[in-house]
Amino acid sequence: MPTTCALCRRVVHHERLDDPQALQEHHLIPENRAESPTVTLCRPCHKQVHATFTNEELRETYHTIEALRGAERLAEYLSWIRSTGKLDIRIRTSDHVRERR
Repeated sequence: MPTTCALCRRVVHHERLDDPQALQEHHLIPENRAESPTVTLCRPCHKQVHATFTNEELRETYHTIEALRGAERLAEYLSWIRSTGKLDIRIRTSDHVRERR
């Protein structure tokens, strides 16, 4: 049974699901896993979210899937990822996140 990434909305077909990390649960409120709602993201989207935003930004501004989809800093990435079937991509942590860690 195929599964859809909540962020990019790409369908991950069942034959790709033999990779246990192809789909990952993203906690919408970081550092509060016990109470945080989750969404299912493909591996590239999950990595990109954490490479683009600090936990503080995720907690305060981007704590819904709608907010993430509308984030200007993800717009170019989302446009690109929707055009590929790749589940393994290179992600570079943004300077913005690196400076705040």
